[in-house]
Amino acid sequence: MLKKYPRDVKLVYKNFPLRMHSFAAKAAQAAMAADRQGKFWSMYDKIFASYNSLSDEKLKAFAKEIGLDMKKFEQDMNSAAVKRQIQLDMQIGARAGVRGTPTIFINGRRLKNRSLQGFSAKIDALLKEKK
Repeated sequence: MLKKYPRDVKLVYKNFPLRMHSFAAKAAQAAMAADRQGKFWSMYDKIFASYNSLSDEKLKAFAKEIGLDMKKFEQDMNSAAVKRQIQLDMQIGARAGVRGTPTIFINGRRLKNRSLQGFSAKIDALLKEKK
């Protein structure tokens, strides 16, 4: 969608670690710590490829694999600022009615059909409204 609508679409990612996933909060912290070194999506990809077998050791291994400064990564992962950002994201999600992940919104409207066709149809309809 970013390629199809380069001037009209922007991706905004918010954290919403679910309590039922025992490692979700730490995974979110690791992704945000990686973001502070410009490697959010690299960490995100690694985390989601192994979401059912995460551990502290794996998160550290991922950080090394993607070339993070390990001292900075560990400081940021455990920082109050990163934890606050995740809490803020969760509050925003809760106010928007998020109950699970992934939940996708386009211009504040929840996307129910998450296929490529569903994305395109919703974006096209919103762009048509705009004109």
